[in-house]
Amino acid sequence: MEIQLRELIDQIKKDGVEAAENEAAAILEDARSQADRIIADARAQADKIVADAEAEKEKTVRTGEDAVRQAGRNLLISFRESVNRELNAIVGQAVSSVYSSEQLAQLVVKVVESWTQKPDADDLAVVMNTKDLEKLEENLMAALNDRLKSGVTLRANDNFDGGFRIAVDNGSVYYDYSCEAVVDMLSNYLSPRVTALLKEAE
Repeated sequence: MEIQLRELIDQIKKDGVEAAENEAAAILEDARSQADRIIADARAQADKIVADAEAEKEKTVRTGEDAVRQAGRNLLISFRESVNRELNAIVGQAVSSVYSSEQLAQLVVKVVESWTQKPDADDLAVVMNTKDLEKLEENLMAALNDRLKSGVTLRANDNFDGGFRIAVDNGSVYYDYSCEAVVDMLSNYLSPRVTALLKEAE
């Protein structure tokens, strides 16, 4: 009886130890699985952080490059505008200089002589601002004496500063030789050439 009891106790101990070992093994396996999951999640998160940082870096580089390109374009546009302003100022000064001298009278005479040779140039009028007309009227009257007899008239109009206009068909059509119009025309002619030169320098 005592032997059977001992065997029973030994069996219980053995079964208990085996159960404990099995439970410990299961706990250990579960812990390992959880650790592997945590490590995998941590690696995935680290990879995402690195990928996001790389994408942000590339975006920053692209943004910086775009900003440099735009700044370069803005600088070139600003430079071209500055050159065009200077060109307009130089042309304007040159035209104003001619138009404020006695050369204006000679220019008006040549233009009128050219216009009066056209068969459809009836009722031709030279329009100038009052100040220029008063200053040049005597010279113009002398130089255009024959033309004035054939229907050319001198008129004052203060809607523009310097230069003159040729009016035909009772003033319904104007050919503008005013200071502003000539500066615009010359500047428009010169600007593409200046732009081409600037492009060659790029």
